[in-house]
Amino acid sequence: MKAVTLVNPGGRRAGDDILDRVAAALRAAGIAGDVELVAGDRLAARARAATDAGAELVIAAGGDGTVSAVAGALVGTRAALGILPLGTLNHLARDLGIPFDLGQAAAVIGAGQQRVIDVARLNDRIFVNNSAIGLYPLFVADREGQEQRLGRSKRLSMFVAGLRTLARFHHHRLTLTVDEGRSETIETPLLFVGNNDYRLDLGSAGQRDSISDARLSVIVMRRMGRAGFFIAMLRALAGRSLPGDMIKLDDVQRLTVASRRSCLTVSSDGETERLAPPLDYRIDPAALRVMAPG
Repeated sequence: MKAVTLVNPGGRRAGDDILDRVAAALRAAGIAGDVELVAGDRLAARARAATDAGAELVIAAGGDGTVSAVAGALVGTRAALGILPLGTLNHLARDLGIPFDLGQAAAVIGAGQQRVIDVARLNDRIFVNNSAIGLYPLFVADREGQEQRLGRSKRLSMFVAGLRTLARFHHHRLTLTVDEGRSETIETPLLFVGNNDYRLDLGSAGQRDSISDARLSVIVMRRMGRAGFFIAMLRALAGRSLPGDMIKLDDVQRLTVASRRSCLTVSSDGETERLAPPLDYRIDPAALRVMAPG
């Protein structure tokens, strides 16, 4: 199987020798092929070029942003995605049961077992985990800006961004249309759209039991004040959300989000951008081959 491995330097956590370590782990797992250092903004193009050149396996080495970029380029091709979870966030690897240890993750790829999973789309952009509108994208943009411009640590950036995001607390007035059916206008500080169902129970909050049920998970935070939102988020993180905190819509295949605003700030798999509404979310069932335990 012709393989190409793309290592994102922005997402690595393993030091300057990461290329050598990745190559050694893949050799030990019996995987041959090029190992390349590729910047985040070039990952999708490089993955497409690899498949055009006949690669049957493209391995993404990095965090969820790296994996999402490469996955988007592989949808619609015959190439499979391999994952080496080297970033700070590795939600897809976790939900697929891929070990975070480099050697063990390489062994999973070398075992040759493939699964077919769903991806979700926001307009034409593919995401593998989740997308959000409201306070969370503001938090992500603020945190990343501090890290890039000021060189702050992720922990300090998260703390400062959290305080500033709460200070800018406001609601979005959005019109939601589910599966091209009835539309409803809501006011919410946060709309969350997940690729398959996200659990909210204690001990498993933010995890998925399946990524192949062909559905979106839609969570709408109810209208509330700043203090109420903060407490509701703490309950959600602890897996103790109350019925009054949010509305959860399951078994959604398509969601249209309209707004009177000219642009909405949206985060998808940790990447933030401003998009003109209406926004079109939909599930793309069985669209991606991935190397993972059965």
